[in-house]
Amino acid sequence: MDIQKLTTKFEVRKLNESDIEAVYKVMQENPLYFQHCPPMATYQSILDDMKALPPRTTYDDKYYMGFFEEDCLVAVMDLILNFPNEETAFVGFFMMSKEFQGKGLGTEIIKECSGRLKEEGYQYIRLGFAKGNPQSEAFWMKNGFERTGIEDVQERCTVVVLQKEL
Repeated sequence: MDIQKLTTKFEVRKLNESDIEAVYKVMQENPLYFQHCPPMATYQSILDDMKALPPRTTYDDKYYMGFFEEDCLVAVMDLILNFPNEETAFVGFFMMSKEFQGKGLGTEIIKECSGRLKEEGYQYIRLGFAKGNPQSEAFWMKNGFERTGIEDVQERCTVVVLQKEL
């Protein structure tokens, strides 16, 4: 997939080790996320996330990417195609830089990505948020995601699974 076509507003590219400091800065600006889904990110955990794959997927399916305005990292998204099935794209992580929050840009990114994924033949987008995080829940519900009824109890938090039909 040509990830640059996910949005018309920003430059999009896969992130790599040289981007870890910028990703870490975005994460540091969002402490509420880590209050509900600890621990706070580290350089190593970001590197691990860049490489992490869910079951039955390959690196061809994974896009750990950044949305940039000039050289400024606006948002980070971990997108896994064909997971948990061939009709679904999974957002493993999405976070906006504090500087760009509250301006409708996150909603714009999700709307454009949804449209592009639909053009690519996907029928659903699925994701999870940490139960009890009001900011995450409000954002995803505002963007058309609905509860699936699935909750995954993990060691550090309970993940509420949401899905949006494209």
